[in-house]
Amino acid sequence: MTFREKVLALVRKIPKGKTMTYREVASRIGSPKAFRAVGTILKSNYDSMIPCHRVVRSDGEVGQYNRGGTGKKRALLRKEGALL
Repeated sequence: MTFREKVLALVRKIPKGKTMTYREVASRIGSPKAFRAVGTILKSNYDSMIPCHRVVRSDGEVGQYNRGGTGKKRALLRKEGALL
């Protein structure tokens, strides 16, 4: 499985109302220093079955969202009951 496939498979499993940081995703797939690569992969994801809006920055900010910007990402997370 490629790095990209591992990232997408893990993100697909994040349940509604929960979030993970880019750093957590990278660590859980065995590449703890590759958090920027995780962001790059998610930035180019347009598959609606992969909830990339559930991956946030470790500093508490939501980060970018390629399907509507940060406002849309925040709204989706609130709708799902995620704590921001």
